[in-house]
Amino acid sequence: MSRRSGILEFAVLGLLRESPMHGYELRKRLNTSLGIFRAFSYGTLYPCLKTLVANGWLAEEPGSAPEDALAASLAGRRAKIVYRLTAEGKEHFEELLSHTGPDTWEDEHFAARFAFFGQTEREVRMRVLEGRRSRLEERLEKMRASLARTRERLDDYTLELQRHGMESVEREVRWLNELIESERAGRDQRRSAPESSAQHDHTTGDAGGLPRHRGIAPPDPSDDTAK
Repeated sequence: MSRRSGILEFAVLGLLRESPMHGYELRKRLNTSLGIFRAFSYGTLYPCLKTLVANGWLAEEPGSAPEDALAASLAGRRAKIVYRLTAEGKEHFEELLSHTGPDTWEDEHFAARFAFFGQTEREVRMRVLEGRRSRLEERLEKMRASLARTRERLDDYTLELQRHGMESVEREVRWLNELIESERAGRDQRRSAPESSAQHDHTTGDAGGLPRHRGIAPPDPSDDTAK
């Protein structure tokens, strides 16, 4: 399985955990909610759905609206298939949510993981955020070293492009620092609160530390022009 197909499967399972959907709804949500999938087609989505069904993680059901099925029949078209997450699929998705390996720190995978942080345990969120920050700090160090070696050989436009790439990474590091501090502050506040007021629904991911009022969204990885 390629890395991108693995990310797509993760995102599909996450969206279907919220509610059953048919293919068109899924594609729309992937495009609007997860911008990293805005360029993919039905030719990519449906093989993914077939694989998830074959693995027992999704179930196919006919559309729920009788008039839709009737209209499709009269028009000679197939009724829309609704995809529903199975119990095995939910368990598999929760296993994926708990994963914090190096691949979760990469650009596309991190964006997908962040989109489902509301369903992720706080300690897992922290490990993913800190891993992502470490990865970007390494990238930033290499970019600075490369720029120092080649500065004299670059024309003004190429130099400006390099600076723009560095600024993009620096912005994301600052953003990650804020998120990490917010998570820590929320964790510390939760520990100091009475046990009776610290109960949270496991399925919500205990998202109390996220500074929602600031409208923070993950930077677009495509803005990093100097990977």
